[in-house]
Amino acid sequence: MTGPAVALTWLYVPGDRPGVVRKALGSGAHVVIVDLEDAVAPDRKEYARSATAELLSDPVTTDPGAVPVHVRVHGEDDVKALAGLPGLSGMRLPKITHAASVHHVAALAPGVPLYPLLESALAIEHAYSIAGAHHAVRGVALGEADLRADLGVRGDAGLDWPRSRVVIAARAAGLDPPVMSVYPDVRDLSGLRSSCAHGRDLGLLGRAAIHPRQLPVIERAFRPTAREVEAAEQILEASRTEAGAQALPDGRFVDAAVVATARRTLSLAGRR
Repeated sequence: MTGPAVALTWLYVPGDRPGVVRKALGSGAHVVIVDLEDAVAPDRKEYARSATAELLSDPVTTDPGAVPVHVRVHGEDDVKALAGLPGLSGMRLPKITHAASVHHVAALAPGVPLYPLLESALAIEHAYSIAGAHHAVRGVALGEADLRADLGVRGDAGLDWPRSRVVIAARAAGLDPPVMSVYPDVRDLSGLRSSCAHGRDLGLLGRAAIHPRQLPVIERAFRPTAREVEAAEQILEASRTEAGAQALPDGRFVDAAVVATARRTLSLAGRR
């Protein structure tokens, strides 16, 4: 099956469980995120760091074609220990509130792609400056559990504005659309599906997961439907036969912006 040009599924795995991490590499996730922060107890941090360093030096992560591995770091010790290891594809930086913090990590880990996580009201206020802080920043995303606690919101509606704010900040900084935060109920696949559809409407693209059973639901939710693909192909065909703005026989209006959206749809579908 031809996959999308961008990663849609990002699977979190605890860093102190190397066997589970290796299993996750075969789960079908587009990216595996080894978590050294919230998923690891304080007395297991050093072991998790050591186990992760070993993994990132292993052919299972360094061979061409290996699943990209990101690490959600816990602090400077993690950054220094892991920067430069051949299997590291990116660092996710929790609880970033200012651009200066991104610069600090970039200096400690030159050449490593960085993904700041915005998890507080202050971070949301600084979203654009964080997204554009350094050329090493390849994406930004929300940490919604912490953000919910900070804002005192409960349902998804309370997160609509922060989500949209980060979508705009990422776009303004020239980054890919943000990935949605995890859906915490691994058994509620219907709720996950609905939440993903809402996030897609807001401009988010792809989602982090905490269990492999969530991966196919997420991928289906963010891939274009057959009807969307057909409509996009019709738009591109029309744009090839007649330049400029036009109306299709069914009444749809086509201009440059509509054509660009159609191309994005087909790219996500793996068509072109």
